[in-house]
Amino acid sequence: MSTQNRFPHPLYSATVLQPAYVDAQSYLFAPMLAAHEAHAIMLAECKIISRANAAALCEAVQKIRATGVAAYAYQPGVEDLFFRIESQIIELAGADFGGNLQLARSRNDLGQALARMALRTEVDALSAELLKLRQTVFNLAQKHLHTLMPGYTHTQPAQPVTFAHYLAGMLTFLAKDQQRVVAAYANVNESPLGAAAFTGTGFPIDRQRVAQLLGFDGVIESTHHSIGAGDHLTDVAFAIQSLSIGLGRVTKDLLFLATQEAGAVHIDDSFIQISSIMPQKRNPVVLEHLRARLSRALGFAQTVVTQCHSIPYGDTQDIEDEILPPLLAALHSVRECLALYAAVFDTLELNTMHLASRADHGFTTATELADVLVRAAGLPFRLAHKVTAALVQNAVRNNQQASDLDLSHIQAAAQAVLGHGLDLTSEQLAQALDPRRFIEMRVGLGGVSPQATAQLLQNQSAQLAQDETWHQQAQARLVNAEQLRTQEARAYWAK
Repeated sequence: MSTQNRFPHPLYSATVLQPAYVDAQSYLFAPMLAAHEAHAIMLAECKIISRANAAALCEAVQKIRATGVAAYAYQPGVEDLFFRIESQIIELAGADFGGNLQLARSRNDLGQALARMALRTEVDALSAELLKLRQTVFNLAQKHLHTLMPGYTHTQPAQPVTFAHYLAGMLTFLAKDQQRVVAAYANVNESPLGAAAFTGTGFPIDRQRVAQLLGFDGVIESTHHSIGAGDHLTDVAFAIQSLSIGLGRVTKDLLFLATQEAGAVHIDDSFIQISSIMPQKRNPVVLEHLRARLSRALGFAQTVVTQCHSIPYGDTQDIEDEILPPLLAALHSVRECLALYAAVFDTLELNTMHLASRADHGFTTATELADVLVRAAGLPFRLAHKVTAALVQNAVRNNQQASDLDLSHIQAAAQAVLGHGLDLTSEQLAQALDPRRFIEMRVGLGGVSPQATAQLLQNQSAQLAQDETWHQQAQARLVNAEQLRTQEARAYWAK
């Protein structure tokens, strides 16, 4: 047999095996050792192997852990990190004891478990960054309950709002994304161990015990799904996609508000870059980087979804080694965006006087004027709408703003539409056109008034506290499992 026909082919080694090995060193080394310990402990408790055998295995694992991952660099001819570590365990524990580590287990269920353990750490980190961003946005919203500004629909001035009301909307979708992350974590943090190749094992093992020792919240009952599952991967990808899309839309808004024409927000100097030839330029490129990186996260996440499509429902590399690079890249990209966005919002300043002066430009209070014509003048809304539309059209033709209008203008519009004037006072007209009164009138649930927005923010704060508690409890469960497994393993190898 020629050298070229021996496994592995040099090109296969360089393009497939070595990159996967390096990924395993980075993400799977610690989970692998933990899984070996848990499996050995369970095998002994179920009397499948002797206590002496379990002690030798746990002691070997401890020595490998102490040596560190750097000692186990890639070697051509070794298929993956699992075989490299297994051979070291056999060498340390002896062939009789070391060779029993893979009893009632396969690389299939072990590999799935290690990926889930690595993935839950990354999803947990995503959850933490999202909590930080929500808190930062909440703090900013609290400062701007009364900051008047124009609100937009179809990118045109529509109605007066406050910046806090806009941010409360942002907090709403971020809270929903947090729940998507929580749900994805729950799906990820289920143990496939005990499924073996995919049909289970004939040994009387305790799948729940292994799950407990490794910090899994439960066991995937179906041994087939334990190996063939891809929904936990797409759940993470979908959460990243939703988050990236929502933040991308906010990025679009901020880029507009940061223009000189809008003059609304001031991006901190620490995020501004200048032009090489135009000394007047103040470029908010941090938002452009965010937009690009959110697109990157979205693309990586879509790769995961596409890769899970139209593959066999079972053991396949598409959802094993090959899925980790794009999924981890998506997680890293979106986490960077969350951290960067938190810093941007933490330093963001608003041109509040300019925003307030622009709040009624474009006749943004026209809706309230139509409502006043219903309440005060007794018109049906559709006629009130026509009178108000005629008033605005005349003002636009005459290059007038809302502040230029008086009672004569509304009476002229009414005469043209209705054939008669209206029972309306100058004070009623002025109040209807006042943008601050516009927002103060909207006190209903979730409305734009400072009072309603403050209540919405209070509800968001309570939800944020609940989500923070969940995050702390999830972390605590992993820490407790680590302590339990370490204690149990030490009881074997310390003797």
